[in-house]
Amino acid sequence: MLDPTVRPDRPLPDLLREAAAHGVRLFQYRDKQATMREAYAKALALRQAASDAGALLIVNDRCDLAMAVNADGVHLGQDDLPIVYARQLLGPEKIIGLSTHNATQVREAVTAQPDYVGFGPIFSTSTKADHDPVVGLEGLRAARALTSLPMFAIGGITAESLGEIMAAGADGVAVISAILKAPDLGAAIRAFQQHVPTPDSQAL
Repeated sequence: MLDPTVRPDRPLPDLLREAAAHGVRLFQYRDKQATMREAYAKALALRQAASDAGALLIVNDRCDLAMAVNADGVHLGQDDLPIVYARQLLGPEKIIGLSTHNATQVREAVTAQPDYVGFGPIFSTSTKADHDPVVGLEGLRAARALTSLPMFAIGGITAESLGEIMAAGADGVAVISAILKAPDLGAAIRAFQQHVPTPDSQAL
């Protein structure tokens, strides 16, 4: 996830290009502080960088911004535009994700049918001061049992915790600080890649 407040010393397109060079193929642009004009300029630059790298760009919260830069999709929070209307705006080909934080929201997502759900926070996170209550690995396991939708774990995730998160049922993870704040972006990404369970290990 790309958030300028987490790594203000480097342009976001540079971070995207470096991460993409190390194999990352799905990025989300999140910016809670920018004006719409500023967010549009940043998102447009990221859209170009992602296209050049063969990666996907998802815009956080804003369907209008996703449409304006022809992003690959949008990630919606519980208080954002309902999925049914987001789908009408974006069309059937765009990716729509939804943040969920408890069992009730996961069940509602089954009805709304986003392309994937984010679930968490699994652990405490410093990148969102007003985050929902931590759900832990047990919460993730319980949520996994409620839906077959692809599920991305969010919140306080490190390379060392990746194995147990995947074992608890996540299909993937959304990461901010553990990669963006690392002094060596490539090394941080490789650490995550090394902890991705292989099909054989998942079957044990």
